[in-house]
Amino acid sequence: MQENIHPIFKNLLSRCDKEKHLHQRAIALWLTGLSCSGKSTIAQHLERLLYTKGFFSQVLDGDNLRTGICKNLGFSIYDRIENIRRVAEVSKLFLNSGIITINTFISPTYQIRSLAKDIIGSDDFVEIYINAPLDVCEKRDVKGLYDKARNGLISGFTGIDQTYEVPLMPDIEIRTDELNVEESVDCIYNHILPKITIIN
Repeated sequence: MQENIHPIFKNLLSRCDKEKHLHQRAIALWLTGLSCSGKSTIAQHLERLLYTKGFFSQVLDGDNLRTGICKNLGFSIYDRIENIRRVAEVSKLFLNSGIITINTFISPTYQIRSLAKDIIGSDDFVEIYINAPLDVCEKRDVKGLYDKARNGLISGFTGIDQTYEVPLMPDIEIRTDELNVEESVDCIYNHILPKITIIN
């Protein structure tokens, strides 16, 4: 019951205090794209690069969260929306702790990505479209998920029987059919560096 909830946010250390302690400004990177477009691979390498440069980040990956906080959700539109709502709230908690979050989720519709942006806040939200053509994604698919979807063994699979709504104005677009992992990561890092650097 809402009347019995008494948040103590104002009594806690501020986000600014924590960012100063970590010597960074927190932002949420939202990597969206088809399955096998390269989101998770880029996130892993970006996390390592940020670490070597003295930044502290946390990767929130779709498959990882579906083994825990979102393990009770399926892949219906309702469940996908709830999945992203939970993820965005978790990402916001990390932001308030001064931590850069790297979110990797297909998030196939404008509505779902808009929901994440609204929860996190537009000033902290960086939409990154990891763009690879469907045929390239299928060739990379070592799990065989696209084959299963085409053969009717998986329903509601994005790119096959569920539409992926391409971001209209992403902050960054990475063509992983044209760039290798290192080039992709460098492109993102160079774009976000001014945003995450605190100038004393």
